[in-house]
Amino acid sequence: MSQTMYGVVLWADHKDQKAVIWCEDHGDLALYHDAEASVHDGVSLDEGDLIEFDLKQEENLRLAQNPRRLAQNHYPGLAQALRHADASRNTGPTVPNETGNVIPFRGRTPAYPTGPLRAIHAS
Repeated sequence: MSQTMYGVVLWADHKDQKAVIWCEDHGDLALYHDAEASVHDGVSLDEGDLIEFDLKQEENLRLAQNPRRLAQNHYPGLAQALRHADASRNTGPTVPNETGNVIPFRGRTPAYPTGPLRAIHAS
């Protein structure tokens, strides 16, 4: 079973007709490979291209089929930005959260009590 998906090409090899695609659902990357096409046949994908394709799941791989370019070089630095975003995620130690599910923004004073809750007795 396949579904239509949008994505951005993160890496492409024209000679081997291969590409790695970041999918709109932010799930696993999709792989494109057209073994039967030559360099002069089919679609030519480049890094940063916005594409629409049919996504097919085969075992543990997501395969892109029938790619259609919607915009060339639409996101030119996306692969580099994703690399830097991953590296900057772990910028230092995190403060333990003692307030339950509420996560305070860094550098802001929370508008709620941060210590242990105490019982309030009605008079």
